[in-house]
Amino acid sequence: MKQGLNLKLPAADDLFTTQEERDDAQREKVLDIPLSEIDPFPDHPFQVRRDESMTAMAESVKAVGIQTPALVRQKDDGRYELVSGHRRKLACELAGLDAMPCIVRDLTRDEAIIAMVDANLQRETILPSEKAKSYKMKLDALKRQGQRTDLTCAPVGHKSEGQKSRDIIAQDSGDSREQVRRYVRLTDLIPPVLDMVDTGKIAMRPAVELSYLSSEQQELLLETIESEDCTPSHVQAMKMRKFAEDGRLNEDVMLSIMQEEKPNQVEQFKMPRERISRFFPAGTPAQKIEDTIIKALELYRQREARRRDDAR
Repeated sequence: MKQGLNLKLPAADDLFTTQEERDDAQREKVLDIPLSEIDPFPDHPFQVRRDESMTAMAESVKAVGIQTPALVRQKDDGRYELVSGHRRKLACELAGLDAMPCIVRDLTRDEAIIAMVDANLQRETILPSEKAKSYKMKLDALKRQGQRTDLTCAPVGHKSEGQKSRDIIAQDSGDSREQVRRYVRLTDLIPPVLDMVDTGKIAMRPAVELSYLSSEQQELLLETIESEDCTPSHVQAMKMRKFAEDGRLNEDVMLSIMQEEKPNQVEQFKMPRERISRFFPAGTPAQKIEDTIIKALELYRQREARRRDDAR
């Protein structure tokens, strides 16, 4: 019997290019890509704000250009998807530029998600909602890549299962494993309640408990918060979750819980956030705002005391 010949012929590229040229083709290059050809990352969880910081960034770009190239991947239609550099792209647009230097990298969808999340977590100010959505996106990407994702499970249990994969986001982000779990739970909050977490009206721990309520129950909670002009404490949120799990959380029960006097309840001084928002970057925690105001008032008191002493 004659055996068929298996001739391994070189590819056309191998025949007409040198090894150096083929190696060079594999290297990442920085290309100036027209802004009109760059699309934002789908469901990008990080806000790009037109604030004072962006205005300053645009002025810098106008003066010296983009110093750090953005990261993009090419799509099937030939356009580019922005992985990292959404603020830089807006700064270029505000500066009147037509193109932006970019690194074009061959990434799968899940690799792009992980790269996008890791790059944006280096931002100085990140809202709880941004962390929540980005952690969830990365978890889903890792799951599709075959990683264990039991970060959304209860705080106890699974102590010997998938330890390495369960800790991967915590290791990359700097947040503890439990804190990552809390952030991921926030993605089950309806947008208005999640906004209240961003503005500091609802703290993280009660917000996590409220995330176990259904969307309808959370809508009812919003009405109760408005009518009672107060937000639930951690203990109150835990009670609501327990009643919800028992199938007994209704409007009357929720109102009764919200009207309970908190053990450490003291008279609160309230000020509309919009009156002071221009003095603080978006996403500044409520506690930091309060501390800054107290420090400013203390400095003002000291200055007034010196002025009175000088007038004597």
